[in-house]
Amino acid sequence: MTVQTLIVLKSCMVSRCVHDCLSNLIAHKERTMTQRILIMGLPGSGKTYLAQHIVHYLQAKKKRVEWINADYVRNKYNDWDFSYLGRIRQSHRMRELADIMTDANYVICDFIAPLVEMRDNFEAHWTIWMDTIHEGRYTDTNSMFVNPKVYDFRITEQQAEKWSKICGEKILETQR
Repeated sequence: MTVQTLIVLKSCMVSRCVHDCLSNLIAHKERTMTQRILIMGLPGSGKTYLAQHIVHYLQAKKKRVEWINADYVRNKYNDWDFSYLGRIRQSHRMRELADIMTDANYVICDFIAPLVEMRDNFEAHWTIWMDTIHEGRYTDTNSMFVNPKVYDFRITEQQAEKWSKICGEKILETQR
């Protein structure tokens, strides 16, 4: 073998090593990436109560969990605009806040998300639909609410203790 051939071979080996290392890092990051959990439904359906219970369940399993409540966010940003554009802005804001929390295994966000576009903006790894009531306290929200066609859990009863365990177990056993 010539010196040039050896240099090319060594270069290829280094490139392969770098490629393998980068591939492993990317794969690890994808496995450990923070997962977004959306708990959605009409006002009064039990979103916040379920979120509290799922947070406690996952933390008891030694997971790092953050929780973002839509009312808290609206208050923090002093943004009580419930127009179409205001709701879309809120869905983007919830996603941006969730994406900042990179040290968590899971970020749970509970917000109404009445429109498909809002759910698409949030891009949840897990969607929990609180389908426990047929009408909330706000007529404008009731009239614009579109039942989701895509979800992981459809909860039809307000039993947070029961459903936090069911949802928590499934979320822990299925890495997305």
